[in-house]
Amino acid sequence: MAQFAYKARRRTGEVVQGVLDVADRAAALAQIERLGLFPVMIDASKAGVAVAGVADKPKSGGGMAGSLPAAFRFRRQRKPKLPELATFTRQLSNLLKCGMPLTVALQSMSHLESKGIPSQVSKDLRQDVMEGKSLSNSMGRHPHIYTDLYRNMVQAGEQSGALVDVLRRLADHYERFAEVQSKFLSALIYPAIVACVGVVIVIFFMTFMLPKFMTIFEGMNVPLPWATQVLMRISGFFGNIWNWVIMIPVGGTALVLWFRYKSTPDGRRKIDGWMMKAPVLGKVIRLNIFGQFSRTLSTLLVNGVPVLTALKITEEIIPNVIVKEAISQTREAVTDGKTIAQPLARSGLFPQLMLDLLKIGEDTGDVPGALENIADTYENELTTQLRVLTNLIEPAMIICMAIGVGGLLFSILSAMFAITSSLNRG
Repeated sequence: MAQFAYKARRRTGEVVQGVLDVADRAAALAQIERLGLFPVMIDASKAGVAVAGVADKPKSGGGMAGSLPAAFRFRRQRKPKLPELATFTRQLSNLLKCGMPLTVALQSMSHLESKGIPSQVSKDLRQDVMEGKSLSNSMGRHPHIYTDLYRNMVQAGEQSGALVDVLRRLADHYERFAEVQSKFLSALIYPAIVACVGVVIVIFFMTFMLPKFMTIFEGMNVPLPWATQVLMRISGFFGNIWNWVIMIPVGGTALVLWFRYKSTPDGRRKIDGWMMKAPVLGKVIRLNIFGQFSRTLSTLLVNGVPVLTALKITEEIIPNVIVKEAISQTREAVTDGKTIAQPLARSGLFPQLMLDLLKIGEDTGDVPGALENIADTYENELTTQLRVLTNLIEPAMIICMAIGVGGLLFSILSAMFAITSSLNRG
């Protein structure tokens, strides 16, 4: 038997301490729960340290994998999607809002269906909290699931005593980002389907139909129109296996060089700059970046995260290198005692409307509210711009598909008309 010193709370909130003579830590937890207490800390006394160390090993599972830290056990686990993280956060917030203690809520979370986040993660969080760690520190063991933004907001909620409200706002934050992400995907679905159908039609025609027509045309010994000759040369080029032997390595080398250039600081900077200035698409990218910046910074500040930490986290979340540099310069300027709007204005990247609204928020002492209004403005404008982009892409794709298929038909029909005319003259 080993001795375990424990600290627990009654349902009234009163702290209770004591020592238990039990076989292992799991038995200590079970006995504390039978007493109707909520464990806060369990530690082996000096007389039972060795026994407790041995007894702790089986509880995480057999074999070497069970003794590994959670960060290693779940390294191969995919990163949860935004809707999955929002659902997990919303469920935890609802359980705590009902008055359920954190350890009991985490135990319930391990039994709930939470796609993308393994139940073992909730069990690990519960175990850490029961041993006296904070929830934010426990989440630090799973960085592939809980980002810096998530952990800092939870930490702010713990310090302010408003964890439920923070989790609710965090769920709202991820749901908004998931909605923007789904709008992007929805805008691309129709053009992608049309493009795939067009490619399949062209491949089918060039592979199965055109060779049969070519056999007929070559047997007629009739001069073919230029359109048909071009089509036959294209078909012959792609039908030659030696051309593929050359094209595949050349194309692979070009892709490798492109990705290597894209991964360099100078290459990424130029590509990000070009994408922000690209016609039509550039405006969509800018609106998304401005909305993402404002929403993230607002969410962090309203939950009590310090402004320098909030700017750092926001800088890490923004995907565009040029905007990252502007945020980094802003963070350095804020350290020197300046406001947020002034250094952002010097970067020349952010629109005047955004800067004016932010300055008003600084003057009135409500920067989070101003940033939230900015985020709403640009997210609504992004929705409109995505609709415009979709309306432009749809007819453009249809026209391109019509030109491609029409060109194929024209090449075949013009050859057939030439053969018919030759036969009539003969």
